[in-house]
Amino acid sequence: MLPNTTVMNGPCAYLATERRRLAALKYEHFEVTQLSATIGGEIQGLDLTGPLSDEVIAEIRKALHDYKVIFWRNQPLTTDQHVAFASRFGSLETHPFLPPNTNQPELVRFAKNVNTSGYENGWHHDVTWRAEPSMGAVLHAITVPAVGGDTLFADMYAAYDGLPDAVRERVDTMTAEHDFMSAFGRLLPKGERDEMRERYPLVTHPVAPTHEATGRRYLYVNRYFTSRILGVSDAESIELIEMLSRQADYPEYQCRYRWENDSVAFWDNRAVQHYAASDYWPEKRVMERASVIGSRPTV
Repeated sequence: MLPNTTVMNGPCAYLATERRRLAALKYEHFEVTQLSATIGGEIQGLDLTGPLSDEVIAEIRKALHDYKVIFWRNQPLTTDQHVAFASRFGSLETHPFLPPNTNQPELVRFAKNVNTSGYENGWHHDVTWRAEPSMGAVLHAITVPAVGGDTLFADMYAAYDGLPDAVRERVDTMTAEHDFMSAFGRLLPKGERDEMRERYPLVTHPVAPTHEATGRRYLYVNRYFTSRILGVSDAESIELIEMLSRQADYPEYQCRYRWENDSVAFWDNRAVQHYAASDYWPEKRVMERASVIGSRPTV
């Protein structure tokens, strides 16, 4: 059985070392303001609407791996520019369940108003139910409320590192099933649900994969899409999913971003979970997201 509580592993040395590491970083083509101890950097001195050299793109990728999520202010991207920028990091996915921008199928449009309240207020990685989940996402704020509608991001390296030693040793060898049904299946008529189940069967991923770019392990379990931990009883699977999902709740592992119109975020969908605060109804909030196809998580 697992411990009943999820206490951070002492002061979590990762927090201290990562805070110092980020504070010492320098980049050639832009400056970055560190937003929290281990996660989040806001970039200054870069215009995403203009041409970007391969050297700049490589340095943005490095900043993404360093900070896990990076932000820009005052970036009035057109839909074409949004897609073009995200495409510099890989092929873009189309989402089978969420509404696209009518002109750009690679852009998912999140439009909330008095008639449609926010529903993404839960910690999650995107599309872990895919065999090859997205490696990252570029989110453009088009219209944001005067107050509220922030997005929170959690460092899943820290979440892994902060586990009690005995729990971390166990999850190192565990795998989990991921499923779209709990989040999206209930919204579909039965015939379409059966078709989507055939297209997107249950997939398994390591509970603690190794990041292909950084070589660091991270937690890859979330309440939205992780349906079962394999190799344990149903009761222990439920307990494990809940315990591991709660690791994202620690403020020490988080940064919170206050959006402005034409802010842009780019997060590493492997090393980061996110949570969109639904505290702005009945105001309007419109965002568009491009997601970059990744590879299958491995140990």
